[in-house]
Amino acid sequence: MSILVLFKLLGSLALLMFGMKAMSEALQKMAGPQLRHVLGAMTTNRFTGMLTGMLVTASVQSSTATTVMTVSFVNAGLLTLAQAISVIMGANIGTTLTAWIMSAGMSFDISIVSYIGFFFGIILIYMKKHRYIGDFLFGLGLLLLGLTTLRLTGNEMDLGHNETVLSFFASFDPTSFLTTLVFLLLGGVLTFCVQSSAAVMAITMILCSSGALPIYQGIALVMGENIGTTVTSNLAAMSANTQARRAALAHMFFNVFGVFWILFIFRPFIDMVCGWVGYDVAMTKDSTDNAAFLANSAKLTFVLAAFHTTFNVANTFILIWFIPQIERFVCWVIKPKKVDEEEDFRLHFITAGFMKTPELSVLEAQKEIRAFSERMQRMFGMVTELLTLSSSNASKKGANEATFNKLYTRIEKYEGISDNMELEIAKYLDTVSDAHLSDDTKAKIRAMLREISELESIGDACFNMARTISRKYNGKQDHFTDRQYEHIHQMMGLTDQSLTEMNRLMGGRKESYDVNRTFNIENEINNYRNQLKAQNIVDINNHEYTYAVGTIYMDLINECEKLGDYVVNVVEARMGTRQRSY
Repeated sequence: MSILVLFKLLGSLALLMFGMKAMSEALQKMAGPQLRHVLGAMTTNRFTGMLTGMLVTASVQSSTATTVMTVSFVNAGLLTLAQAISVIMGANIGTTLTAWIMSAGMSFDISIVSYIGFFFGIILIYMKKHRYIGDFLFGLGLLLLGLTTLRLTGNEMDLGHNETVLSFFASFDPTSFLTTLVFLLLGGVLTFCVQSSAAVMAITMILCSSGALPIYQGIALVMGENIGTTVTSNLAAMSANTQARRAALAHMFFNVFGVFWILFIFRPFIDMVCGWVGYDVAMTKDSTDNAAFLANSAKLTFVLAAFHTTFNVANTFILIWFIPQIERFVCWVIKPKKVDEEEDFRLHFITAGFMKTPELSVLEAQKEIRAFSERMQRMFGMVTELLTLSSSNASKKGANEATFNKLYTRIEKYEGISDNMELEIAKYLDTVSDAHLSDDTKAKIRAMLREISELESIGDACFNMARTISRKYNGKQDHFTDRQYEHIHQMMGLTDQSLTEMNRLMGGRKESYDVNRTFNIENEINNYRNQLKAQNIVDINNHEYTYAVGTIYMDLINECEKLGDYVVNVVEARMGTRQRSY
């Protein structure tokens, strides 16, 4: 094999892989949000879940994208792990469409279709309104051109008459079970190294259709590809959360179990598929003329595609009845980590290496921001508790000082967590924004960056209040009067209401949220702050309390009012309205 032919082979594989990637990303840009809604709505039972996974994967040409969306919904509590397993089973069937496209490209000259795709694709790319359709057509053109070049390169290599290649495969006993296991392992290792089952499938099709590789070893390679692609997702999910790792393990279990049972009926199953396609398993070079042998070998690409589909359909039909047992198994193998929440700075939904598609990464970031928002309300609840401790223990300060200091340290840790969360989410969104995104997704990322900035400001406001309370508790100033405590608690109650409204929006759909509720609470906070500010001056002049006590008192009131402003900014960012000035 010359160097030129080798580079043709590698280049056509690169075209094939890049074309598939471009197609998948373009389809997700066009229908990303709709696909998420379909996944959420059409998984009422295991069968609709399986059909949904199949249709979505066939649409976006990426089982990884479907798996990522599914795990996102599990994390958000919109899908159970059992429903996610059914969707992943369907994704395995949907991904077999790729094999059929490749078998068609290997068998027929479809280069004219790729050139048509390029022509219309470039026109649509320059028409801003339809550029995602243009991206899809360009990706399709690259995919088909890669397949055409791969077929021509395979013919040029003439592997069916290459003595070195033929002698290599002839060194394996075709009737030996060990040979099947060797090619099974080889397919898994190749897929893991190349990181693309489509590329390994293409190589397998070239080898089989040229007559160099016997069908039984070729199908063993295909089975290995099924396992190899799940090893990649399991390694990627190692740094992910518990549910992501369980979903990845369920995917691996599905394929490993399928390979296990198919090995018991390996040859009869393949002979059955060959019969459907019309391939003569018994035909050899010596038993017929060369033209008939090559015509028979040309059917092998369809045999591989048919086996891939039949195998996944049969495996799904067997395992779909045992989803509860599979769920219990993966939960038994992967147990949740017991981590103290205050010490856990790791993001729960954003997982390095697991997310592959920018459009879907936004969903992960939204779930993380929702968790960030809920954490900030819990932090404010601790501040309220700290104030209660400071007032109830005024006469017995020494007795419960340890409890006060422990709670203050906890609030301090939360402030550090809020800083880390802002930085990590912002860094993730910055990475996502480097990719080619739809205008809608770009707007969402801008809004999310504004949300995390304001949420971090809420954490700062909470910590400022805690420091003020601690300074008061540990200082020599007089205590607040009962009326001051009553006013502070009332203001904190209003602030907590605004945080509750914010989290209601973050956890639901903005279309059903009445933003006026947040604005009404904010107006109430502002009016109450102005009232207390005026009353504070009167009370100091009347010697109700000292100026120093009045200053600390108003610091807490003003911090609550600032916190309310930050809440409004978060709500406006999520709703897509402009930021108001205060």
